Amino acid sequence: MAAEQMAGSGSGVPGSGDGFRGDADVVHSPTPPPRPLDSIDRDILRMLQADGRASIRSVAERVHVSRANAYARINRLIDDGVIRGFSARIDHERAGQGASAYITLKIVQNSWRTVREELQALPGAAHIALVSGDFDVLLLVHTPDNRTLRELVLTKIQAIPEVLSTRTLLVFEETDLEPQRPPRD
Repeated sequence: MAAEQMAGSGSGVPGSGDGFRGDADVVHSPTPPPRPLDSIDRDILRMLQADGRASIRSVAERVHVSRANAYARINRLIDDGVIRGFSARIDHERAGQGASAYITLKIVQNSWRTVREELQALPGAAHIALVSGDFDVLLLVHTPDNRTLRELVLTKIQAIPEVLSTRTLLVFEETDLEPQRPPRD
């Protein structure tokens, strides 16, 4: 079963023999057009979202297919770009990142790609989205403390030439929503 783990001691670790590619191994080639997902594919996705370390055997048992079928489906979902990788959910406060904030940015028109590259390089950047509405970009950051957050906003983000203005929304508490698990029979 250890060789069947998709994350943790197995998934995507070179030489693990599990056949799954980790984030570092994913080749980003032109994405094929999306294929429709059936109920088994959706159950596999929900199960892996809830537990990325689930073994092939447990996935197969829960969705009622053979291990070979589960293995093939997961690899197809990876190849099709539906599964982009496997990761751990982090308690940022316990990991020394006690200050979190959503930062809204207004940017120069048509500068999204340039700004995105700059934001991706920021320490603590966790999520970046181009959005519509009163601002253009929504950025989630995690920093060790408010002083570091202040420096990030005032000296790094506001120094990006294409950033016209920012607004910082401190996160007082956050809850990751758990994906719904597939029904057990």
